[in-house]
This record gives sequence, structure tokens and C-alpha cells, in this order.
Amino acid sequence: MAEQFGFTPSHDEAARQAFVGSLKKFVNFDVESQVGRVFDMLVADSEQPPADRKAAAQLLEPHPLYRLWGSLTFHSQNMMWDAVQATTDRTITAAVARYEAAAAAPSAGGSVSLSEQLLVKAPVATTEIHRQPGGYWRERRPNDLEAALNYAGTIELYRKAKGMSAGGPPASDAMGRFVAAVARKHAPDLEPQAILDMGCGTGEETLAYKRTWPAASVHGIDVARPFIRFAHAHAEDQGVAVHFAERDAAQTGFADASFDLIVSIIMFHETSAAQVQDILKECWRLLRPGGLVLHLDVPYQPHRMPLVKQVTNHWQVRHNGEPFWTGFAELDMAAELDRAGFDPASRFATYEQTGPASYFFFGGRKPK
Repeated sequence: MAEQFGFTPSHDEAARQAFVGSLKKFVNFDVESQVGRVFDMLVADSEQPPADRKAAAQLLEPHPLYRLWGSLTFHSQNMMWDAVQATTDRTITAAVARYEAAAAAPSAGGSVSLSEQLLVKAPVATTEIHRQPGGYWRERRPNDLEAALNYAGTIELYRKAKGMSAGGPPASDAMGRFVAAVARKHAPDLEPQAILDMGCGTGEETLAYKRTWPAASVHGIDVARPFIRFAHAHAEDQGVAVHFAERDAAQTGFADASFDLIVSIIMFHETSAAQVQDILKECWRLLRPGGLVLHLDVPYQPHRMPLVKQVTNHWQVRHNGEPFWTGFAELDMAAELDRAGFDPASRFATYEQTGPASYFFFGGRKPK
């Protein structure tokens, strides 16, 4: 029996990666909580307490503990990429071969489509998002999917770092199943026949939509070619028929009213202010009457965050390859949906809980 396709560390590689995940969790919780206590003391001693994130940063950033936290965060991120790279270097040749075999003779009814005309825009084209070496779309060999393998290797490390790991990797499509459940909550009568997952990344979550609605035609799109290759090989390995394509979420090329359900997971905060409107307008164009748009993203809106957390979050923008993190969090997404033409009576911007984590959901239904 062939080994399952995907990120497959050896015993020693897994042990190293687990250490990095634990270190990141320690920095994110133990050290950052002490930074919060330091901030409270600085505020108590201040003649004029900070009124916004900028003033809070000026107060906190000179403190040695804040600087230590920043250094530990920065270097633990480097350690994470080094740790997953070791596994990728060992397995990349076999992974490429698995993709080539899947692309040449698909067996599950899915497909893969790559585009030579696609223009990858900033910030994805100009930024090493999350400081991933080479960024999302670097290619160093024919039919490369190295960037996607590296990214896939970090998923459980991030869960551990954010306190969301249950002692082992959950089902790889757990977030997709969560989004599907929220979709049913917003549109209990909807049985979609065509589903679009924007910014599908490695495609692992996309499979949840086909598993939830087996009769639907499911499409996943992304601008990162290595990820599209990985997604197709993974879907074929799992025996799930999904169509993956290298396309821009703001200009998909699909016909009007092509989909009953349009979703994304953690995509918008990796775009830009201009692209937010372009993507939302494209969603509304693509949506069929009665259909649902449902996007999940980071729940770091300022009204939910104490000032010290706003400062540490903005550190990610400045030093950790998250150029639109704060910009997205500060957008009024209800107003953005209205500007994009969504029906004000059915659009929403709200929060949903899964386990210890809360996520920001926004979208709307098109009237029948």
C-alpha cells in the first residue's frame, strides 16, 4: 500500500517540529501574557494612558521584555520553516512524481488547470507571507509543489502554537467541515449544486465541501501554482473529485451565476484593500439567486482586542510577513459588502466558535 500523499515527517523530524510548536506556544501564551502585565504596569505609571494602538506601541516597544518577545517570535518562526524544510527536502522528489502521475491519469473524476496568463498580484507576489522562504508561488523544479508541502507542514505547528491542538492532528478537512456547518446555519434550505472555494491553498479543506455535498461540483482556485498541484494530487489520493485551477479570486473567468455556494478560509487578510472590493464584487457576480457567500477570516477586529494585543498583532505586519493583517481587521466588512452590491437585508459580519477558537465570518445570500 502506497504511503498517503502529503507532508510526512519521519520520527526525528516530527520530534523536532513538535519542539518548535511547543516553543511557539510558550512564546504566544506564557511570554506574551507577561508582556501584557508589563503593559498594564506601564499604563498605570503613565501620566497620559494610551488611547490607541500607536500610542500603546510607543509606550510598550522600548521595554526589554517586549523586545525579547519579538526576538523569540521572530526566531521561532525561522526555526519552524527550517524544521519543515527538512521533511520537504527528503520527500519532494516523490511528491512531484505523485502529482505528475495524478495529473496524467486522474482516477477520481477531478481535474487540474494551470494558467500561463495569470498575473499574481501584491502582496502574494511581493511578500514572503508568514516569512515562508520564497513565498507561496516559488518554483525551483519542474512541476514543483515544494511551497505547498512546506505550508502543509506548518498547519499542526500553528494549531499547537495557538493552543488549538488536541494532542494530535485533527482531520485535515476540519476547518472546511466547520465552514460547511456555518453555511447550513445561514442557509438551511440550500443544497448547492456548484461550490467555489477561493484561495483554496493546499486544497485539504476543499475536500470537506465535496464530502458534505457529494452531488455538488466543487471547484478550488488559488494564485499559487505549487498549491494547486498539491491540492490536485491530495484530492486524487483521497479519491475525492474536485476541480482545481490557478485563477485570481478577483477575476475568476467563470460565467455569471455559476455557483450556489462561494467560500474561503483565511484568504482576505492576505490580499489588499483594493482587492477586497474586487473579490466581493466577483463573488456577487458569480452567485446564483438563492445562493450563499461565506468567508472566514481572522477575528482580530480592534473592538475585540485590548490595546496590548493590537500592538503584538501589528508586530506581525511589520516583522512576520502579514502586510494586510491590521488593514483587514480595521475594515468595516458590513460596509464593504454593501459597497460591493450585496443585499443589505441578508448580508452579515459575525463570529462563530469552534472549540477554543473564534473566527470572523462575513458574506450574504442573493435573493431568489
